[in-house]
Amino acid sequence: MHISVFDPAAPEAAELLWLWNACMWICGAILALVTGLLVFILFRYRPRDGREPAQITGNKKLEVTWTAVPIALVSLLFAFSIVAAREVDHPIQREPDLIVTGHQWWWEVRYPSSQVITANEIHIPTGREMLVAIEAADVIHDFWVPRLNRKIDAVPGRRNFLWLRADQPGTYSGACAEFCGEQHAWMRFRVVAETAQAYTTWLAAQAEPAQMAATDEAKLGQTRFGQLTCANCHNINGVNTQKQYAPDLTHLASRKMLAGERLENTRDNLRDWLHEPNIIKPDCYMPNLNLSGADLTALTAYLETLR
Repeated sequence: MHISVFDPAAPEAAELLWLWNACMWICGAILALVTGLLVFILFRYRPRDGREPAQITGNKKLEVTWTAVPIALVSLLFAFSIVAAREVDHPIQREPDLIVTGHQWWWEVRYPSSQVITANEIHIPTGREMLVAIEAADVIHDFWVPRLNRKIDAVPGRRNFLWLRADQPGTYSGACAEFCGEQHAWMRFRVVAETAQAYTTWLAAQAEPAQMAATDEAKLGQTRFGQLTCANCHNINGVNTQKQYAPDLTHLASRKMLAGERLENTRDNLRDWLHEPNIIKPDCYMPNLNLSGADLTALTAYLETLR
């Protein structure tokens, strides 16, 4: 995956790229004109034979020109910006399809219609505009998926809105674009665009409660999850109910990445994350519980069942 505004995958992102290109061409033409005039003036009006060039004051036509042309260009850019803004920010006349809340340093994702809660991985159906409500739980964050739409701030106590749409199936990388603390650089997420059928299947699976542990090792891990402080911060649907201080783990094993896109979601990486979270993601709020080898094995086995 890559973060680039130059490879749009949605109409909104394409409109923003068009506006950027228009501004660059206009500003580039101004730069070329001004540079050319400066070079011309330096040579045309340079001192010759020890004499200064003639000093001319007052030229009404020139003064009108260099006043009117910038005004016209600024007005043109303003008109382009209005057109782009209307294409990017459509009127809001319904409830949001999903609610994304920025935390230090992860993203909570809620689908109100199905009561699904996940983290750092947003699924949307292709070809359909999804209205996203953007919120913040602590400090100001900024939600940005460059290939799909513009940046938008997540502000505590305020709800902002953004339209998300992808025309083709794929995975689109996103990031927090507002410095929000020590681990701002690893407050990343992904948007997974898939067919309508695949999206419906994913949403139905995410709405199910967590699978119960089947093996003795996983059962021990489930027990230790409740006994340790894990259950004080993380919620697992069907196991415990907890305010979202930390990511919901109901279907943790179905996600591609861990720790705000810091690690690929593999058994070994999950174990390492549980063992030494502050080495993998320094100054994060995930505490080091100094787990024993047995607890690490059991918790990893249990969390691996949460698909």
